[in-house]
Amino acid sequence: MILIDYLIIILYFVFSFSIAIIFSKRAGKNTGEFFLSGRNLPWYLAGLSMVATTFAADTPLAVTELVAKNGISGNWIWWNFVFGGLLTVFFFAKLWRRAGIMTEVEFAEIRYSGKPAKFLRGFRAVYLGLFINVIIMGWVNKAMVSILVGIFNLPEESVFIYVIIAMLIVAVYSALSGLWGVVVTDAVQFVIAMTGCIILAIYVVNSPQVGGIDGMKTKLPEFVFDFFPKISTNTTALTNVLALTPLAFLAYVGIQWWATWYPGAEPGGGGYVAQRMMAAKNEKHSLFATLFFQIAHYALRPWPWILVGLAALIIYPEISSSNPKMGYIFAIRDFLPPGLKGLLVASFFAAYMSTIATQLNWGTSYIINDFYKRFIIKNQDEKHYVLISRLTTLLLMIISIVVTMFIDRISGAWEFIIECGAGVGLVLILRWYWWRINAWSEISALITPFALLPIVKHFGIEFPISLFYLVFGTTLVWLIVTFITKPTDEKVLIEFYKRIRPGGKLWKKISEKIPEAKESSNFLIMFLNWLLGVVFVYSTLFGIGSLIFKDYTMAIFYLLIASISITIISLSLAKDYKLLE
Repeated sequence: MILIDYLIIILYFVFSFSIAIIFSKRAGKNTGEFFLSGRNLPWYLAGLSMVATTFAADTPLAVTELVAKNGISGNWIWWNFVFGGLLTVFFFAKLWRRAGIMTEVEFAEIRYSGKPAKFLRGFRAVYLGLFINVIIMGWVNKAMVSILVGIFNLPEESVFIYVIIAMLIVAVYSALSGLWGVVVTDAVQFVIAMTGCIILAIYVVNSPQVGGIDGMKTKLPEFVFDFFPKISTNTTALTNVLALTPLAFLAYVGIQWWATWYPGAEPGGGGYVAQRMMAAKNEKHSLFATLFFQIAHYALRPWPWILVGLAALIIYPEISSSNPKMGYIFAIRDFLPPGLKGLLVASFFAAYMSTIATQLNWGTSYIINDFYKRFIIKNQDEKHYVLISRLTTLLLMIISIVVTMFIDRISGAWEFIIECGAGVGLVLILRWYWWRINAWSEISALITPFALLPIVKHFGIEFPISLFYLVFGTTLVWLIVTFITKPTDEKVLIEFYKRIRPGGKLWKKISEKIPEAKESSNFLIMFLNWLLGVVFVYSTLFGIGSLIFKDYTMAIFYLLIASISITIISLSLAKDYKLLE
């Protein structure tokens, strides 16, 4: 890198900080502005912020590794979450906005009653907002350190200082500007990050070593270009390809997306996704933001990363088996000219900072709204809570830096997180649509996987087959607990139904008592929109892929299906717009 590269990086940091200063006064008005942007976010900003947050610094590296190990189809490890994401769009986005709450965990006390509801809210606030949050930020910090080590070829200790400086800048602008500053910088950071990734893909794919798409197709085995995994009872006979047994395929496509908890892909929505939905202008903007997020996240964003991953197999065959993630970093180092190299480094900082900014603001919202304000200091003015929110943002930053120093990246960490949340997904879905779910249902569903996981591992049952046992065991436990514990107080249920109006037969016991709360859900239309949404996202994903790899017949086929699907969805939603104006 030369002077122009460093100037680009410095300019990016100055620009990000300037946005914080612009929004600092607005964020300081009250916690509603600080955490939810005054519930006035347009759908495109809310959606871009969701997409930017899920684009962490190591996301392109992770995709590069999946492609190196199993070809394009290796991405089904995360592509399967499309089903749950579209369920959130059509079944839950409106409900989250309608709830009128500050955070996801505040939901516990508008839906449940008594001491169990109070405990659940406080426990999840600390567990998610502090412990899980700083661990996630620690992993992201560690990934950014690894990226900078690979690009600059410097000792890890030296690079770590730069990451700390970047995180300090993020913490300061998050503390100053609240969610408004976070989402606006997210939008800018996402554009920078994706521009950098697209430019890198163009340079690497068209390099003499690769020879364009045609050269890539002649130099790599045909199986790496397959969009779908191989389903076989004898997976050992299939090497270097994502080969799944029928049971493993069923675990991914039939169970994981609705039954397990995973950050950013919570069944029914949750975490920072729920925060953006609740911050949207109205229910229409909430739905549109979430729909845009699913399309951009799954269908549009992966292809530049996949192309670099495929090119890295040709250019760096020696690391494809040992440390395939580094292929992406080496491509930046070796193929980009001055200026563009600085843009790529800035794009990695952008991806890193958008994730950290959201984690800081989101985690602080839990700690302040659902623990400090709810249980510690209850009756202070808004300026006090904004001040404590800003101090907590900085404190979370410091804790995450300390955690980073004790973290070594562990292969399969994402599998462990999914297994620890196996079975809770159905509770998170049904708590909106079945009156009998109570706080004990959710508490038992959160605890049971931790008790079952050691037993499952003792018998040598590995992921994803372990999901069958964990989901069945957890579901059995929370169902039993639901029916042997007292239901939620009827007054709370009536107030919840009046506010949310979820509708459905599973609320009939309550809805009969309040006929004035008219049902607002057409479940048949919602179900059809969900199915068509899934078809649209996958068709767009594979249509773009077919276009890139010059399979024009399949490209036309996929994109035609995508066009028909989105047209039907648009006509269906047009009727709802009148209800939401």
